[in-house]
Amino acid sequence: MRASWIKRADGGAQAASPPGAPEPEEGPAAGRPAAPGEPAGTVGAPSVPGEDAPETPGPLGPVANIGVGIAVVALGAAGIAGSLALGAGAPARPAAGTWPLLVSCAMAGLGVVLLLMAGRTRDTEAFSAASWKVLAGLATMAGFVAVIGVIGFEIPSALLAFVWLRFLGGESWRLSAVTSVLIVVAFYVIFVGLLAVPIPHLF
Repeated sequence: MRASWIKRADGGAQAASPPGAPEPEEGPAAGRPAAPGEPAGTVGAPSVPGEDAPETPGPLGPVANIGVGIAVVALGAAGIAGSLALGAGAPARPAAGTWPLLVSCAMAGLGVVLLLMAGRTRDTEAFSAASWKVLAGLATMAGFVAVIGVIGFEIPSALLAFVWLRFLGGESWRLSAVTSVLIVVAFYVIFVGLLAVPIPHLF
């Protein structure tokens, strides 16, 4: 069978389709070249709704919200007790427990708010694999508080920053090491050198 040819509007020629054959498609499905700024892999590729949508965990229930609120209040209360043991000081004469006391009071207050809104809020997500990072962060912070009064803040602060940056944040080994050292130096210069805050330190 000989193919017949038809003349296009732009002066070229193309083979005419035999009778009964489907007309060639135009647009992305016809294999046209990608337009400027359009990814080449998307030309002619069918899109499936929700195919690449990330899976997000559902919201927690009221019982779990109450549990989280109680845990936050308990952690804040423990921080308040530890801060008072270090010495709360005064606004004019801050002591080692002044800043931890403020943070612990704010944490306990937020826990109370969570308890009051446990039946209405749906912002909290269900526990997933990423939740273990939060628990690891709380565990390392508890270890930091436990040893800072014994060996000073320099080594625990450096280790805490390194663990958070490298293992929880996924930063490189070099960036984590350099940043953790710079954080300790900055804290030492500001709180020990300039403000003379009586926090436990080695040097």
